[in-house]
Amino acid sequence: MKLVILLIMALPFFSFASNRPVGKAFASRSEVIAQQGMACTSQPLATQAALDILKQGGSAVDAAIAANAVLGVVEPMSCGIGGDLFAIVWDTKTAKLHGLNASGRSPAALKREHFLELKLTSIPKEGPLPVSVPGCVDGWIELHKKFGKLPLSQVLAPAIHYATTGHPVSEVIAEDWRITPEDIQKQPGFKETFMPNGHAPAKGEIFINRGLGRTLEKIAKEGRNGFYKGEVAETIGKFMKKHGGFLAAQDLADHKSDWVDPVSTNYRGYDVWELPPNGQGIAVLQILNILEGYDIKGMGFGSPDYAHLFIEAKKLAFEDRAKYYADPAFSKIPVKELISKKYAEQRRKLINPKKAAKTYDAGKPALNEGDTIYLTTADKDGNMVSLIQSNYRGFASGMVPDGLGFVLQDRGEMFTFEEGHANVYAPKKRPFHTIIPAFVTKDGKPWLSFGVMGGAMQPQGHVQVVVNMVDFGMELQEAGDAPRIQHVLSSEPTGEKMKEGGQVYLEFGFAEETERELLKRGHKIGRTTAGSFGGYQAIRFDAERKVYFGASESRKDGQAAGY
Repeated sequence: MKLVILLIMALPFFSFASNRPVGKAFASRSEVIAQQGMACTSQPLATQAALDILKQGGSAVDAAIAANAVLGVVEPMSCGIGGDLFAIVWDTKTAKLHGLNASGRSPAALKREHFLELKLTSIPKEGPLPVSVPGCVDGWIELHKKFGKLPLSQVLAPAIHYATTGHPVSEVIAEDWRITPEDIQKQPGFKETFMPNGHAPAKGEIFINRGLGRTLEKIAKEGRNGFYKGEVAETIGKFMKKHGGFLAAQDLADHKSDWVDPVSTNYRGYDVWELPPNGQGIAVLQILNILEGYDIKGMGFGSPDYAHLFIEAKKLAFEDRAKYYADPAFSKIPVKELISKKYAEQRRKLINPKKAAKTYDAGKPALNEGDTIYLTTADKDGNMVSLIQSNYRGFASGMVPDGLGFVLQDRGEMFTFEEGHANVYAPKKRPFHTIIPAFVTKDGKPWLSFGVMGGAMQPQGHVQVVVNMVDFGMELQEAGDAPRIQHVLSSEPTGEKMKEGGQVYLEFGFAEETERELLKRGHKIGRTTAGSFGGYQAIRFDAERKVYFGASESRKDGQAAGY
């Protein structure tokens, strides 16, 4: 009996889905299909909040804000009003995409010399020093001003309700909460807020966060000023000063988001859109440009040839990511050149189809793990939102300002101290960012709003979803359920260099022959947990039938739902 159990446990994760009458063997469930609206998030309570807002006459943006606010309550290690936000919005009135960079900047009073005086070689992961200005709330306000239909108080009501009256913690989130590092737990205000009974809440346990409820109520009543000025901003400033930090009330008052133009490349007839740096989105476009030169469809999903080329293309793009991606207000970034087809041709020539490269240099164009939420919504008018929001690492800095109920992000950890580097630390500067929303159009019409959470996994996940659908003909849910490849230990914008070709992880589901062939070609292969391969949500729009298809990550607690 024990032997039978062990054999069952050893089977690939998708084997148990083989009895589905349709679709790929690894598909976990069917797509969700609806006409009037769709919401896909990493937690069902957030999905239902978004749907409720849509049914009340709210726009896709209203629904996205409502879902994001609820996620900050129910999944606080991954997101919240202490973090940053990026979004891409398809607006039917203008028939175009609008991009929003709502990421915060480093404190004005914190100089690079301070870190050097402390003899630090990198910015700490927790505590006061990696804290940058939270951009999330200003992002909500900007999105709402431009595309909202319902009052902000109505949009934030579901989140306020769950924060004030409580909610049962879901399974995957409970596990992420349980493994919070000790160094985070020791930070001021953390245990009082997130471990009120002396431990992380277990699956099904009711968690209440009245401090966050009060903060959200203030934002609902006062808008932007309810967070970036007055009592909340002053509380943050005093708290940070008390605990050796530099983020001041004035830093919050000075903050502003930026509307930016998304950038794209055409991949086999589909226009794939990302936001320009300080994020890593253009790495997706660089990888796709390199892969376009190969017959990926002919190689087949899961083949050694496809896996090898994907890994090598990723390595090439990430060397450029490490060198060039940074705050464009401080450095001239050759975005147009980096995502050009001509540049991809040059880079493609460096790939040996039968051998893994140990190192690559960054190109010369003319002129990391993270906890994040991704969500996407669509409304009855055809508007669609691709939104990503994060504290960075799980529970981020661990710093919880007195009585406010949320943790401050540690995004400043992503700076480097290397002089002359595009991403070198400076006051009032945006750090390199990992969180990226994505969108795909076809023939000028919306086709796909999607994202994959998870630090450096995000561009790798974006590419694999696009390739799964365009080259391998997968439907929306299959494209997310398909086993993923992850390459780690590339060079990073923080100064680390790739060594010995990095490390490749194959999710359970790849054939043994693929693993063996990759080993022959010089790749280092390992196994890691399902949570390491990111979290996916997506909505596809069928322009001919006027129908939405929704999908949600089977590796998370998520839900796709429509009406």
